[in-house]
Amino acid sequence: MFQLNVLQGIEHSISRNLKEDQSQVPEVHCSRERSRAAWKVIEEYLMPFLEREKYQLSSKCRLHPSNDIFRDQEENKIHVDINEWRCGYCKKIFRAEKYLDQHFDNRHLNLLNVSGSKCLADVCGALHCDLVMDTQSRKTKCNPAAAAKNRHLCEDLADSCFPINQGPQATRLHELFLRQFCDAHTCSGGRKPFSRGGRKHTSIFYLAISILILMFLPIFYLIVYLYQREMRTGGQQLKRISKPGRKPKPS
Repeated sequence: MFQLNVLQGIEHSISRNLKEDQSQVPEVHCSRERSRAAWKVIEEYLMPFLEREKYQLSSKCRLHPSNDIFRDQEENKIHVDINEWRCGYCKKIFRAEKYLDQHFDNRHLNLLNVSGSKCLADVCGALHCDLVMDTQSRKTKCNPAAAAKNRHLCEDLADSCFPINQGPQATRLHELFLRQFCDAHTCSGGRKPFSRGGRKHTSIFYLAISILILMFLPIFYLIVYLYQREMRTGGQQLKRISKPGRKPKPS
């Protein structure tokens, strides 16, 4: 009887600890996929211009990395190979990124900093995230109200991240942000997102062609050299042969 009471007490203690641990796990109401898409847009179409201007975003700017609750987890993704992803926290290996995402949600959710409003997905509408997501949404008729809402959000981001009263760098980036992201929020057409371009990537095809050229260029010059040497050698031999048969000049 005593042993039974002890076992029941242990089970009750374990159950209580599990409930406490579960209660400590924060509830996250933020899309990881859309947050990732937003960061991809920032990295591709905004950061190159910030780097060129040597401009540092304020932590008050919603586009700052510290305002992405998934940023630390995303930085702890190690893409080893095409079908191999590794968790930077516990070194477990997964064959696809989606399984690593599930692992983060199940095992490392407690590492998220959910204090305050830090959902980068909330600015996806302003940043045209749908254009860079793997599963693109179907084309629908433009909604003027949604376009106006996204444009307003976009302009708020420009004002808060690049205040024009903070010097020429901020002023230039403020103007660029409006042209790069905000102008396309219209149903009249004619304006496209990311009109100022983005980060330049070296094409794999171009890289392969360059390597092939570098490989075959020495061979080409070697063939030309051997051909010219053969021509010179042949010409000298022809001169030697023609000398004995040369007729003497008449006196």
